[in-house]
This record gives sequence, structure tokens and C-alpha cells, in this order.
Amino acid sequence: MDSTEDKRENTFLGSGWAFPVSFSVGNYQLNTSSNETNINESINIILNTRKGERTLEANFGSGLQQFMFRKIDPNLKGEIIETIKFSLLRYEPRILVQEVRVATTDLTNGVIEILIIYIYSQTNTRHNYVFPFHLKEGTNLSRK
Repeated sequence: MDSTEDKRENTFLGSGWAFPVSFSVGNYQLNTSSNETNINESINIILNTRKGERTLEANFGSGLQQFMFRKIDPNLKGEIIETIKFSLLRYEPRILVQEVRVATTDLTNGVIEILIIYIYSQTNTRHNYVFPFHLKEGTNLSRK
């Protein structure tokens, strides 16, 4: 398959502003993303957005921040999994989430890793996305 056919086949994946929003150095044009990159950026925006943060769409986002400072246990992991599945089902129609896994990577610093396995709804192509989530807010305070 040549690249022209490939581009035409993946047009349903969409394109839009790159996130974070940036401009190209040479011609000062807005950078855009498309296809798989656009979907990964969309997932990242959904997972990082707090409920009520968007003025015109108060329910947009996952609200994962509500789980900060909570004890890491199986109940917390189950709540995170359900929250992610629901928010991606509602706000990212281009994918079908197959599985969400939550793993504790750094218990001391409160870091968990979220693995999202999904397929593109129109092509059945399988992909995954790893999202690092910090349960404790990072600070640079040192003890004297």
C-alpha cells in the first residue's frame, strides 16, 4: 500500500492542533498533529483535565485528580480503571478501550502507571498508551 492510500485510509483518525499548543520556528504556523499522534494527545488531554475545568463543557475530562493523596489499594485501582474507561468511552469515540491496567511503579513517591489497551474503532488496529499518574503532588522542598 502506498502512502497516498494509507493517508486516505487513516483520515477518520483526524487531525487538529498539537498539544501542547506550539508554533513552528520557520514560518510561525500553528503545529498540528494527525492520526495516531492526534488520538494519543486527545487521550492525554482527557486524562489530565479536571471535571469542571472547561467552562462550556463542565463534565469533560476524567477527574483523575480526585484520587490524589489516597491510599493505594485494590479499591483505588478499580475506581481509577472505571473512571478511565467511562471518560474515554464518552469523550474519545475513535477508539474502543479493551483493557486498562493500573500498576504501582514507585510506592514511596506515590507513582502509578496506567496502561490503556485500545483499538481504533474503524480499522480494528490495536494500540496502547501508558499514562504516568502521580498520587502525591511533587514538591521541591528540602529539609534543613
